[in-house]
Amino acid sequence: MVKGSQIKEHMAVKGSDGKHVGTVIGAEGDRVKLVSGGMDHDDIDLAMIDAVENDTVRLLKTAEETVKAWH
Repeated sequence: MVKGSQIKEHMAVKGSDGKHVGTVIGAEGDRVKLVSGGMDHDDIDLAMIDAVENDTVRLLKTAEETVKAWH
């Protein structure tokens, strides 16, 4: 399981399909806040994260599925 301490500001966030979702602007507890296209979005839960690799957060859902949840 991914821990909040693994998530750092400016990390890229990608869907399970490898497509860019956003960039981390903060992490607190079990929530990660993202910015995408200059807009802040609702936090995502750590449970949505599959892995943290290098400077990338990889999600369990595709980029499209993740973005749909914001709209």
